[in-house]
Amino acid sequence: MIESSHLAERLAQCQPIIKPFSQAVAGRLIRVVGLTLEAVGVKAHVGSQCLVETAHGDLIAEVVGFAEDKTYLMPEQSLTGVLPGARVLPLSAKVRLPMSMDLLGRVIDGVGNPLDGKGPIEADEQYRHDNTPLNPLARRAISEPLDVGVRSINGFITVGQGQRMGLFAGSGVGKSVLLGMMTRGTSADVIVVGLVGERGREVKEFIEEILGEEGRRRSVVVAAPADCSPLMRLKGCETAVQISEYFRDQGLNVLLLLDSLTRYAQAQREIALAVGEPPATKGYPPSVFSKLPQLVERAGNGGEGQGSVTAFYTVLTEGDDLQDPIADAARAILDGHIVLSRSLADSGHYPAIDVEASISRVMPMVTSPEHQQLARSLKQTYSLYQQNKDLIAIGAYTKGSDPRIDQAINLLPVIEFYLQQQMKEVIPYDQSLTQLNEIVAAAQAQQGQPAQQNMAVAR
Repeated sequence: MIESSHLAERLAQCQPIIKPFSQAVAGRLIRVVGLTLEAVGVKAHVGSQCLVETAHGDLIAEVVGFAEDKTYLMPEQSLTGVLPGARVLPLSAKVRLPMSMDLLGRVIDGVGNPLDGKGPIEADEQYRHDNTPLNPLARRAISEPLDVGVRSINGFITVGQGQRMGLFAGSGVGKSVLLGMMTRGTSADVIVVGLVGERGREVKEFIEEILGEEGRRRSVVVAAPADCSPLMRLKGCETAVQISEYFRDQGLNVLLLLDSLTRYAQAQREIALAVGEPPATKGYPPSVFSKLPQLVERAGNGGEGQGSVTAFYTVLTEGDDLQDPIADAARAILDGHIVLSRSLADSGHYPAIDVEASISRVMPMVTSPEHQQLARSLKQTYSLYQQNKDLIAIGAYTKGSDPRIDQAINLLPVIEFYLQQQMKEVIPYDQSLTQLNEIVAAAQAQQGQPAQQNMAVAR
């Protein structure tokens, strides 16, 4: 039989889920506008969570702002059943994500609830996540290339472990397919996929058809489709990044695929405008442009004993406008960008990567000078053809007028073959470089130069 003193001691150590209800800490709803709840009498800080009583049970909402005695909350689910004057009770502690290796192979929503019907996820009691940003000087430098299994990226836009890349494209040009190709071909230990703000049917298609059974075993999928509340979409991106940080802290190399950064910005815009923040550039309030770098900077290499988070963020360029405010802001804080061209996609060129408009800022740090020379030489040849394409098409160019253009015409089919790849085809990094070397050797042979002249790519 347990002694009363011992029982009282154990009860005293327990943390209550809800603070005791009183007018000092709890409040009531006075207004609902769109997806924003207004309450009075609530004593809760910004970012904390509250329970809102509804006709269908309790609803979790987060404090997103306040004005004088009014507190603004944003719900995680729909507002069905909300009543005027409903009680709002602050939670004493924020709900923590269940972080553990059991996340592998699972599909969860923006707050960590399982969506795959495989039961709850066990949390690692030893892990305590620290939201404090890493000291920039404590990060390891990017020095190793990351194999993504896509030949055109491996050869022309080489990605380094710990790099943050943007994937810029309009709608319907193959962003999701390219992400799926990278999940199958990457050499990373763990893949974290964030499908945020996109069509709901894409979630199942991505998991079953693009990711596949083999890719799913080493992946975690965070899904917050377009019909979710702005808060859930915002949290979906942050949850994907936090899971990546967990695996990085375990010493693993992580590939983070976040689709999309634009939906994250739009979710923050909806929340900010709802609480009265004034719009700035094209309706985006200033807080959007401060939250983007806070999210992006969490990826990258860790310190000593930690792994890395190599991140690809898709950016939806509305109307194929690369000067869109979000695209422009993202390009400034990322370590490079890959541009998908609609004209290439319309012509059946997949993946529709525009190598002329794409760049990897860390490629010189993770590749040899020979590799850089190979890529630069072919890029110049391909660009030369594109500049004279119209003249060639109408027959205004006479063969023999410029030997460089003649060479570009001859090499174009080979270069285009190199830049294209089947959806389920995986081409390793070494093979990509070998084929790149063969194309340059063929070009030199056409010019009458030695085919092998210090062109071996150093690994």
